[in-house]
Amino acid sequence: MSQVLGSKELLAAVHERDLCIGCGACVEICPYFKNFRGKTAQLFACTLPQGRCFAYCPKVEVDLEELYQLTWRQSYAGTALGPIRQILAAAAGPGMEPGAFQGGGTVSALMAFALKKGLLDVATLTQRDGLIAAPLLVTDWSQVAKAGGSKFMAAPTLAGVNSAVRQGYQKIGVVGTPCQMTAVAQMRANPLNKVEHRVPVALTIGLFCNWSLDTRQLNDLLEGRVALDSIRAMDIPPPPANVLVLDTDQGKMEISLSEVKPLIPHTCFTCLDMTSELADLSVGMYEGREKWNTLIVRSETGARLVEDAVKEAFVIVEPMPEVNTTHLANAAAAKKERSMRILIQRGLINTVNGTHAVVRMPSAAMEKILPAKK
Repeated sequence: MSQVLGSKELLAAVHERDLCIGCGACVEICPYFKNFRGKTAQLFACTLPQGRCFAYCPKVEVDLEELYQLTWRQSYAGTALGPIRQILAAAAGPGMEPGAFQGGGTVSALMAFALKKGLLDVATLTQRDGLIAAPLLVTDWSQVAKAGGSKFMAAPTLAGVNSAVRQGYQKIGVVGTPCQMTAVAQMRANPLNKVEHRVPVALTIGLFCNWSLDTRQLNDLLEGRVALDSIRAMDIPPPPANVLVLDTDQGKMEISLSEVKPLIPHTCFTCLDMTSELADLSVGMYEGREKWNTLIVRSETGARLVEDAVKEAFVIVEPMPEVNTTHLANAAAAKKERSMRILIQRGLINTVNGTHAVVRMPSAAMEKILPAKK
């Protein structure tokens, strides 16, 4: 990040342009920023010329070349899936506590294993109260499964990371979406170069994500149709289902995606990353195979964790068929292309006219994502 500014500039560049995703990166480090029912707001003005609120935000002046060099020691090339050591089919094994998993339970199993083995002091997860997503700090590995299951709403999960740092935890694990993994990478970089700002994240598990939903609008859509506190699980099955499925105390309920998609925040359409390219491990659904996940191993830390978790039966893995890998890469590349077009259209990438960009990257990466027409 070339220049770190303060909350005044953050509000102008992100909030006033409807780009905030409510990730929680600015919450619990400043008493002025709060998240309520999925929305982040500043309660009182702040005059500090620099702040971690600006430095951590994944929606302003994100320099992907800088983050890739810091995280992977390589340039950002605009490839579909980012750095990959291995792509596997994975699921929770018999060593893992049972739970209401989404897909194969791979995320819960890996995070629980890391806690049990002392690789982490605390795991920063996301819980749900009705439809309100909130951060959850877990120190007991057997409790991880209770936070299992997709939320589909923008969540202030990273407020939990800031809280864990304040409480003195030294080995923090984080599960989050691509935008949250971008923010965590910026936290790890310590952009203000202060010892007291060190964020000791030891493990990141990123989720596949095409978009999230606005919490308040989703509440409004479902209120009167279903008791929100009766919702036990949520899922969006692969095509051609085209529905959001709610598992409630009264049974299953389906909502057409034609009603749901208008609730996607505009900022999601500026996100280039579908598979959490800056995480140690990335996990998503395995299309066509229930109770299994797609697992991308990216870092040495992630590779060691998977290897050890397999040895102790917390996770089971199989080779991923090439056709599935190709399909995933095509989907991720398509998201990059769609988002790049919107970033260019809105003047939010590599800006040079004094306005803040959402993202910056090398011109070669732009050409890779969106080749110039001959």
